[in-house]
Amino acid sequence: MSAMAIERYSASREPVRFGDVVSDRVLAALKRGGADLSQLGVDEPDHDHAAGLWEDVAVPQAHARTLAWRNSVLAADHDDYLKWRFADLDPYQGPHLLKAWLDTLIEAKRTGARPDTMNYIAAGNIGSGKTTGVLALGNEASERGLLVRVIQHSTYLAWRRPDGGPDGLSKYQIRKRYVEDPDLLILDELCGEMDGVQTDFVRRETKDLVGSRIAAGKPTAYSTNLRRDDIKTVLGERLISRIEDRAFLMKVVGPDRRRPRQALEW
Repeated sequence: MSAMAIERYSASREPVRFGDVVSDRVLAALKRGGADLSQLGVDEPDHDHAAGLWEDVAVPQAHARTLAWRNSVLAADHDDYLKWRFADLDPYQGPHLLKAWLDTLIEAKRTGARPDTMNYIAAGNIGSGKTTGVLALGNEASERGLLVRVIQHSTYLAWRRPDGGPDGLSKYQIRKRYVEDPDLLILDELCGEMDGVQTDFVRRETKDLVGSRIAAGKPTAYSTNLRRDDIKTVLGERLISRIEDRAFLMKVVGPDRRRPRQALEW
């Protein structure tokens, strides 16, 4: 064999795997940036599903989910609720039930199944703490990797009218943002500020929201201070039955947390 042939055959010039010549730190940085490591000859590591929900989702995407939740909370003027977690709730607000439901949603999302319980209804008097409970649910769900958004029912309806959306968003963009995209939607104050309202628009838009999310297998948490008959007056028996189907009802019966400790003299 000639010297030239030996040089061409040198082991140092043979092809090497990309993963053998770069550090684990570089590989981790590439993966966080969304690189497909399989195209670079790097084997995909074994996943430990117990470690988290989205092992295959890049860090920027996780940040985008967290930001989407935070922005929806701010848009709903609920920024004071961003601090709440299950550990901060009292027994009246059902923290253990909320956590148990969230666990089923995480497992269903991981396995691609439909949750057994599609809807969670937190019903209670004004100031009982139901909104705090469902917002704590949203905070916890967002931290565990779900795309979560919150909006008040009346606000969604207002934004769905022509030119009603904020920041120039069309009504179709509003629907995608709050109906199609979220893994979990929190619809606050169901039928609030519309007692006795019976219009085709309210029922049509609410039916579309409820029906579309159920058909897609995406869960929704509702809060309301109205009784069932009051909601039926607005939405009709058929629509409220769809909300109740495969739903869990949590009656928040705690005292009014907004009432001052000492009665004021008026």
